Amino acid sequence: QVQLVESGGGLVQPGGSLRLSCAVSGSIRSQNVITWFRQAPGKEREFVAAIRWSGSIAYSDAAKGRFSIIRDNAKSTVDLQMRSLKAEDTGVYYCAASRSVAIRDPGAYDYWGQGTRVTVSS
Repeated sequence: QVQLVESGGGLVQPGGSLRLSCAVSGSIRSQNVITWFRQAPGKEREFVAAIRWSGSIAYSDAAKGRFSIIRDNAKSTVDLQMRSLKAEDTGVYYCAASRSVAIRDPGAYDYWGQGTRVTVSS
């Protein structure tokens, strides 16, 4: 089993920054990728960023150039550093673990955290 716990969400102004953290525990070596998703009110869950054990990284178009996904093996965390935040970044952010190659598909993930809410507003 894998346990994932998100933290770091909150209220930030447009243009501001926020760093989310996903604490990972359990049988993480059985998973190929740790991924951040988000879900805005009334919308489906969408891919944000992913990092494989090899260090290979993927970002959504919305995240490219603004967000960074960072893995700390010593602390067993995968962080999402968000900069230049926009109102459309508002939503609940989740981390998830998968062995699937379909890393952008929420349905491919077996393990999820409870989420942390991010609100971007002035």
